[in-house]
Amino acid sequence: MKLRKIISFSLLLLTCAPLCIYSEERLLVNMTLVHNASALGAYCLDGSLPAYHLHGGFGSGIRNWLVQFEGGGWCNDIQSCLERAKTRRGSTRYMSKWEVFSGILSSNASLNPDFYNWNRVKIRYCDGASFAGDAKFDNGTTLLYFRGQRIWKAIILDLLPKGLGNAKKALLSGCSAGGLASFLHCDNFTSYLPANASVKCSSDAGFFLDERDIGLNHTIRSFYDDLITLQGVEQNLDKNCTSSLFYPKQCFFPQYALPFIRTPFFILNSAYDVFQFHHILVPPSADLQGHWNRCKLNPIACNTNQLDNLQAFRKDMLAALRLFFEYSRRGGMFINSCFAHCQSESQDTWFAPNSPRIHNKTIAEAVGDWYFGRRVTKEIDCEYPCDSTCHNLIG
Repeated sequence: MKLRKIISFSLLLLTCAPLCIYSEERLLVNMTLVHNASALGAYCLDGSLPAYHLHGGFGSGIRNWLVQFEGGGWCNDIQSCLERAKTRRGSTRYMSKWEVFSGILSSNASLNPDFYNWNRVKIRYCDGASFAGDAKFDNGTTLLYFRGQRIWKAIILDLLPKGLGNAKKALLSGCSAGGLASFLHCDNFTSYLPANASVKCSSDAGFFLDERDIGLNHTIRSFYDDLITLQGVEQNLDKNCTSSLFYPKQCFFPQYALPFIRTPFFILNSAYDVFQFHHILVPPSADLQGHWNRCKLNPIACNTNQLDNLQAFRKDMLAALRLFFEYSRRGGMFINSCFAHCQSESQDTWFAPNSPRIHNKTIAEAVGDWYFGRRVTKEIDCEYPCDSTCHNLIG
């Protein structure tokens, strides 16, 4: 949706701090480059400086902070990382300098009732390993920085003197690969903040399952193994987790890392997450003849066998979450049955008259109820196709 009018830059300087553009429906927030990042060796894949977008809090939210990891997949070999380094996923040089803040990032109380007046930060994603790597590739002609862990630290250190260091309430969140980053960095985030602060974490579409594909191959596990080796991730995984598993690299999967996270956590995920459906359950390598193509485009076109596979995937996700559901006193969840991926940053799915619901509760209401302790929030949807509130955003 395009802006209905352009506001002059001079007026912008007078009315916004940090810079922002308002229209009837959109809030755009300007990019902040982290100039001190070079002192930590914190670079995007191509060597550019990392960045974030900050929209300041106001009123009762002036000392509250919501920090959101951007998502966008991963790269697990030199070729794919080189290609990524030439795009907005691997370099701030190619990123849009203005980002739309909507959904959980909205500053409109009617669209984001619990977090609208908090300081809201979107951390841009440019390392390709969910902000978890610490390595470098240099063969004399090609140079790639795998410095996600340092990027995370550099951005937090940049935000601390801007008010994050005095936070009363804080929520670390993220979408997709950024949702995975929330699992990986949750407790570390807590360690930076005052001991008396209320700090919690959430993940949107980041609960990637360690699941065999339809050909019974460990496609996603193999992909992550290569990523972890290339980008030097294992050293940054939770030590309690890695010491407890025969295959320490599995701690990159949220289902293995979750039991070791001490900070209260909320898991927002579709049981039929579209990314996982297309790349974990039915990756192209497992469907060379394209038998799943129509089903991938529209779940109504899935045959009985394909639906059985999807229902089995849902059951495996719920099984991986069972202990968390039954025993976590401070945890929350919203597992719906929509064919979607990332539901917190889009206004339509976060909080709107026709938003997806479980037991007549929107995602925004569920997250807010959990964060503020208004009521226990562990919502699990019935299986597809029972939920008529779904948008089924196949992508």
